Amino acid sequence: MAHCHSCGGPRSEWTWQMGSADGGVHPNVSCPTAKGRIQAFMGHGDFGSTSLQFCSSMSQQQQKDQDKEVDEEVLCLYLEEEDSLEDQIDVLVAESMEDFPEADDVDKEARYAASIARACITDNTRAGHIRIIKAYLTYHLRKDPKWDPKAVTARTPEDITHFITYKCGEKNEGCEGRRFSTAVSTRAALTYWYRTIRPDESITEWRQDPSSQKWYGLPTRSRRVADFMMGLEKTKARSGEISRSARALMLDDMHRLHDLCFDSINSTPAKLRWGIVRYAAYLFAWLLMLRIEEVLRLEFNSIDMIPGEREYFDVYLRTRKSSQTGITHGWRLWMNDSDPKICPLRALIRLAVLYGDSSRLSGPLFLKIDVKGAVLHEGLSNQILGRALSSDMQALGYRTWSLFGTHSFRRGGCQHRIKNGRWSVDMVAAWGGWSQVEAITMFRYFYSPDDNHEHMADYDRNDKSIKY
Repeated sequence: MAHCHSCGGPRSEWTWQMGSADGGVHPNVSCPTAKGRIQAFMGHGDFGSTSLQFCSSMSQQQQKDQDKEVDEEVLCLYLEEEDSLEDQIDVLVAESMEDFPEADDVDKEARYAASIARACITDNTRAGHIRIIKAYLTYHLRKDPKWDPKAVTARTPEDITHFITYKCGEKNEGCEGRRFSTAVSTRAALTYWYRTIRPDESITEWRQDPSSQKWYGLPTRSRRVADFMMGLEKTKARSGEISRSARALMLDDMHRLHDLCFDSINSTPAKLRWGIVRYAAYLFAWLLMLRIEEVLRLEFNSIDMIPGEREYFDVYLRTRKSSQTGITHGWRLWMNDSDPKICPLRALIRLAVLYGDSSRLSGPLFLKIDVKGAVLHEGLSNQILGRALSSDMQALGYRTWSLFGTHSFRRGGCQHRIKNGRWSVDMVAAWGGWSQVEAITMFRYFYSPDDNHEHMADYDRNDKSIKY
């Protein structure tokens, strides 16, 4: 006979009462020890009227934990995409200027806001950002003359969302009803504002010090602001406004980027040398499905090639977002004679020839090239590569160039493996370094409202040789 784990008595003393007045399932526990523990667990003095649902409670808690993890991953993915479009933000700001008419500084609040903005920001190229910042400061000073424009507190994220709501909320709610792009521009301008007044703060987090209760980082990266922005985007989408997420760079796009980077007819030798480096970075990010900061962390010793081996080489990365304590696997990239434009071995050989014997063979793999074509022993930055991609997409004549950001390589590489490589989902998840929780949101890489709609007219064709 089975025994009670609490007191050692026979488990037959546990019986169940079905069909009680409230329709629930209730235990009739004669074991006093077990009964006391269950009462304590459930937080009730009288056990008779309490529904006991151990299995369902555990299941609900596990579901809550999983939902929380997925929610956190969605947030991280959103912030990643926002960061990847940083180099296009000037375009969005310029497009939003009509939503922020230049104030006449007729009242003291507006004059005070203008003076603070001018005192803190000396970069004249950020005129659009400054206009949005002045509007933000004026809005809050008119609501509360004692509001401190330079204060950063627990309420700052709420101040940000209140202002964006005022600009982009529904007109019938007393707001201005501006587009979602105005909200994106506002968030970017306020990020610039808080980075300016607190230059030593982290730009990737928003946290509170438990001991001092002070807040550190950027309030525009807070959970409150991110959740608000995602909700606003969905609201605008329901009303028919098209969102602007990072568009995938597909195989044809990579072919065009290759041809542009190696255009010997219209390029100088210095530009061709710069083309070798940036296309290699593009290609590695695309083939390995790396975040751009990860591909720029590749070093010379990240490449493992057996002397004399002409078919493949291995790539190792120390850490990445989903494996901060170290990555347990590498990647093997193979020669691609069937499509030389995306052959990783050719890209690596071009880098080796460019760097020459004088290279130190240590440090960053992708090095800066100066205007005369000289190799500098300094690694590329996210900003340099992001601006280069924007310039390249414009040079190629893409009217939608502003939809391509550095995250487009990871998104496009994922779709390429699925559509052209015929990889299974689990292969993509393993190759791209997605954890089980992250894989739940991986569908966002397979599909975006901005991807492939131009091919829909051919989706139902019986000629299955067509690839998209």
